[in-house]
Amino acid sequence: MRMMKQNYPRAKNFPGPGFSAGPCLFKDTMQLAAYARNQFGFGHAAIQVNEGFVLQLVDDLRPSYDVSKMTVSLLGMAFKAEVDDTRASLSYKLKRSLEMLAREVLTTDPFVTTDPALLPLEQVVARSDILIPCTAALRLRARRFKGEGRRRCVGFSQERECRVLT
Repeated sequence: MRMMKQNYPRAKNFPGPGFSAGPCLFKDTMQLAAYARNQFGFGHAAIQVNEGFVLQLVDDLRPSYDVSKMTVSLLGMAFKAEVDDTRASLSYKLKRSLEMLAREVLTTDPFVTTDPALLPLEQVVARSDILIPCTAALRLRARRFKGEGRRRCVGFSQERECRVLT
């Protein structure tokens, strides 16, 4: 991703790794499937891959970390960066999956105001063992997380999505 953006101003705002969903992905795919007389297997497969990404991330965490003894935090709860819309957000699907496994799951998003469970970023980072960036919000991505204790950042391979300092 970094190589694609390097010295190419038009790609400057190209989104990085992270969840993508939202209310239109499913609706628009179903519209295309109906128009194609339900011969749109590629679209159905895209939805399955996108929805399955959350479960794959949880499955990937389990062999490396004993999440039952850890606090896992999700950074970004809207369906995409820098919006307040949580409809069809995969972050909430990830939260529900992790709540069955982790000691505690904390969430934060500076743009979402409709979820009373969201905590301030500083509090979430301070209490976390694992940080998972779910949206590439500029405020979250640019921040360097500091604090005591050991924190692990998992989820996406983009180096600059989340810096963890021990």
